[in-house]
Amino acid sequence: QLLLLQFGIKGKIYENRRGGHTTAVMPDGKGGTKTYDVKEMHSLRISRNSRLLFERWIGFHPASEKAGRLHELNATVAAYNDSLTDGFESLERLGEEEVFDLTEPRTHHFVAGGLLVHNCSEYMFLDDSACNLASLNLMKLTNDQGELDVAAYKRAIETTILAQEIIVDNASYPTARIARNSHDYRPLGLGYANLGALLMSRGLAYDSDAGRDYAGAITAVLTGHAYVESFNGYEKNREPFLRVIKKHGSHVAKIEAAHVPLDLYQAARDAWNEAYTMGEKHGIRNAQATVIAPTGTIAFMMDCDTTGIEPDIALVKYKRLVGGGMLKIVNQTVPKALSRLGYSEQKVKEVLEYIDENETIEGAPHLGDAHLSVFDCAFKPLRGSRSIPYMGHVKMMGATQPFISGAISKTVNVPSDVTVDEIMEAYLQSWKLGLKAVAIYRDGCKRSQPLSTSKDSSKVKIEAAPGVGVAVETPARAVRRRLPDERRAITHKFSIAGHDGYVTVGMYEDGQPGEIFLVMAKEGSVVSGLMDCFATAVSMALQYGVPLQVLVDKFSHVRFEPSGFTNNPEIPIAKSIVDYIFRWLASKFLARDQQVAIGVHVKEDAPGATDPGRAPVPNGALPVSLVPGPGGAPSGRGPSSGGSSVGAAAADPSRAPFAFRPDEDAPPCPDCGSIMVRNAACYKCLNCGATSGCS
Repeated sequence: QLLLLQFGIKGKIYENRRGGHTTAVMPDGKGGTKTYDVKEMHSLRISRNSRLLFERWIGFHPASEKAGRLHELNATVAAYNDSLTDGFESLERLGEEEVFDLTEPRTHHFVAGGLLVHNCSEYMFLDDSACNLASLNLMKLTNDQGELDVAAYKRAIETTILAQEIIVDNASYPTARIARNSHDYRPLGLGYANLGALLMSRGLAYDSDAGRDYAGAITAVLTGHAYVESFNGYEKNREPFLRVIKKHGSHVAKIEAAHVPLDLYQAARDAWNEAYTMGEKHGIRNAQATVIAPTGTIAFMMDCDTTGIEPDIALVKYKRLVGGGMLKIVNQTVPKALSRLGYSEQKVKEVLEYIDENETIEGAPHLGDAHLSVFDCAFKPLRGSRSIPYMGHVKMMGATQPFISGAISKTVNVPSDVTVDEIMEAYLQSWKLGLKAVAIYRDGCKRSQPLSTSKDSSKVKIEAAPGVGVAVETPARAVRRRLPDERRAITHKFSIAGHDGYVTVGMYEDGQPGEIFLVMAKEGSVVSGLMDCFATAVSMALQYGVPLQVLVDKFSHVRFEPSGFTNNPEIPIAKSIVDYIFRWLASKFLARDQQVAIGVHVKEDAPGATDPGRAPVPNGALPVSLVPGPGGAPSGRGPSSGGSSVGAAAADPSRAPFAFRPDEDAPPCPDCGSIMVRNAACYKCLNCGATSGCS
């Protein structure tokens, strides 16, 4: 009932509807009745105008029968207004109960007009709304002593909140409803990055009470001061939002002041006191001011060692690049942390050299065991054993969540051997700490991950100094060269033993083939489907840089049916469709010597058919090998015109345009491997004398 009232829906609960009866007569499914044992039942009844609101805001499953019947009822039967007041005889406080969705232990969610809004992820706001995100690099706001410059931090918050507020009215939104909600509620998403690096630089362990208190104070200033700049709000939301401000501010008292610099702690207290005072006078303008975004890619542009609220994944890590290759990233905060912990310049240098060589700080010279936790990271190093426990991530989120308007986008990193019970415990503790969102990532659970703590040493060679990112060479990776949207193409019709088909070749600007299409038989037939798939595979191979010569060598002269005579004088006999296609491609796109090598009959007048310095065969002249000599045998001489010699054709019989060659479709010799020649209806080997069955 209380939940329905949040939607303006009044429901009545009826208890013990059976009036104490433990049996009831009901149909038995066979046309008769039968007495069945029953239990008491309770029911929730929604009537009058509330049934209209129920269909609008909640309803039943669209495919259910109830949904159709409710829609028909509301469309045909008018309803009286429901009075949202009731009399009562006595009032007893029920207390508060922790539930997962709407009532969190700390109740830090958005409240507007009495509605509790709780969705998921870092952006927990109304549906059909938009948030513009911004993040501050905390390491850029430190002073010469390595402490956070509180005054500079507050100025950065003021400037960024103002810029984001301006964007709300000047941005474009995909729908009118998103635009309306964004203008009415004006949600912003200011956050920070590089928290893990800041904690390390101050010599604070990420998984420590001191580290969590310091992070809580920084976050308290972030949101509190953002709300100070967010005055001049809306009267209708004054009271609910003042309760929210008060709840946020009350958690500052839970920060241990001894763990935080005095100016930072005082700034956190003052920010929330001032935010409440300004809100009480003027209202709060922005229904949401802060979230902690992951800042994954932009962290590199911001020169951050760590992203968002995350610790460093490892002191030495490798990032896989989209176009191939790998980047070695070395944490640049370690020298500052070591200096802060009191190590001399020489000792710092020796520790850094050890990290660069071993990719871990464990076992480094001079480093005390008490300081190891300062350098703990999310993942265990390849040659080490330490990492931040998964509850360390959850507790850090619990320390900062009370001061965030929205939620925190953060990964709880667990090792690859984590158990189901441990993951369940992480979610349970996250709920108990009042987190609005939590994500679990098990190391190595994906086939590839952008950041890792190791590399394949057999393929990658890396040389880098600490603090320097260097590109790493990996084996060459094929890159697809796509054809232009408009491209030249040629289409060729062929026939093999009565089987007709068409081949179309699309070409690059330089005239080289980049794709082929094959059309044969009826659409939907086996042959048509196979040829289409084969053409697609060949097209992809060409676009990924496989030379046409390699494909021709591989697929020409493969033998299967249909095979036989063709209507192409350059390829008079085809051993298969694939054989014909690739020899035809060779005739169009390969050099003459390559064409001859695979059995294409090159015409004398074809481009490139005549060697430089040699005259072509005159029109009307017969090839030398076909001019009859004495006794009818070829004489090796032919008619000439103007003294032109045709001896070139005689010197290279392969250039003569035979209609048929005796070895065109000859198999290899089973004994010696040489190509056999036709001998009547069979074949014989000129090398060893073997035959294919005929004498």
